[in-house]
Amino acid sequence: MKIRTIALSLMLAGLSAGASAAPTAKEVYAAETKKAAARYAEDKKLCADEKDSGARMQCQRDAKAEYDKALAAAKSQLNSANPKAVACNECGRVVAVNVAEKKGEGSAVGVIAGGVAGALLGNQVGGGSGKKLATIAGAAGGAYAGNKVEEHMKTTKQWHVKVQFDNGTQNEFVFDKDPGFASGDLVKETNHTVVRR
Repeated sequence: MKIRTIALSLMLAGLSAGASAAPTAKEVYAAETKKAAARYAEDKKLCADEKDSGARMQCQRDAKAEYDKALAAAKSQLNSANPKAVACNECGRVVAVNVAEKKGEGSAVGVIAGGVAGALLGNQVGGGSGKKLATIAGAAGGAYAGNKVEEHMKTTKQWHVKVQFDNGTQNEFVFDKDPGFASGDLVKETNHTVVRR
């Protein structure tokens, strides 16, 4: 008798301690599925008592439908208690920043200025038909050199920022000025560019 009293008091103490803490969503789900399985087992026993085979089969189908409905309700309750985080397709992380030179483009101004300067220099060399050839060669060489000098003068730097997005895709963004990003920075794509987040 004393052993039963001690066991009963220990069980009550455990129940009261467990009652103070709210059950987690997984614990509720486990309890609901266990309850649904117990009810399904009882319903199948009742169905076995049916004399008519048609009524017995219908009873088993109804019992299975009720069991499936109870499981679906428990699963729905679990999913609503643990909502999944909404993915941000525009969010990502900088994986690389590279600085490169963008080659400038020559224009007619460089060609003409170089050609004139080259022709003037070529005209200073030789005499007669040699002078004419030197002038033409000077103009051609000057035009080429003028174009290259203008290209070099218009060369600029560009920052190429490579981003790995949370959805698994990658993209590269080009900036004419230093955006101040470093590898590992968290960014978000907005209007075809990226900004810190």
